[in-house]
Amino acid sequence: MRHHLPGRDVPGHDGRHPGLRHHHPRRGPFGMPGDLPPGPPHRRGGRGRAPRGDVRSAVLLLLAEQPMHGYQLMQAIAERSAGRWTPSPGAIYPTISQLEDEGLVTVTADAGRKLVTLTDAGRAHVEERQGSGADPFAGRAAAGPGAELPALLDQLHGAVRQVARTGSEAQVAEAARVLAEARRSLYLLLADGPEPAAGQPDG
Repeated sequence: MRHHLPGRDVPGHDGRHPGLRHHHPRRGPFGMPGDLPPGPPHRRGGRGRAPRGDVRSAVLLLLAEQPMHGYQLMQAIAERSAGRWTPSPGAIYPTISQLEDEGLVTVTADAGRKLVTLTDAGRAHVEERQGSGADPFAGRAAAGPGAELPALLDQLHGAVRQVARTGSEAQVAEAARVLAEARRSLYLLLADGPEPAAGQPDG
């Protein structure tokens, strides 16, 4: 059974673009066309954007290791690239839908979320193309000090949003205290001073 995923009906996510039907984008190592019509070069640092073919290749490689939810795939890509590449839901979910259309993955309900699993055909597809030596993470993992921090910050944002949406009044208050203490601790790291005990005032 085919499942609807976020971003499925967004124009342009089916690989076509109005007025550019004769455009022939390059194909990535796992058979998916590259990004939509050419534009300004994408950024290589921070939350860099990658061609669609790279996202597809990364998703397939990660699913070959284990089934994952869409958000887990985004986190895994960020971690594998040391925070230099964090695909958005608008890149991940249409890619999953395309792979499901091709019979390379299945999407099943799992505790209120969608679990993406590689099919036998998908596993064979990955194995056939691994010999090309193309690695969607190549050149993204080599980063300077602090490169992993953006991915960790994204994860923290997700946790904060979850508490804000579903937490009780007491839980929200405790989350605010934890965040304030974390901020103070980070500044103390820069000052190279001792971290105060919880509850002690700054300065």
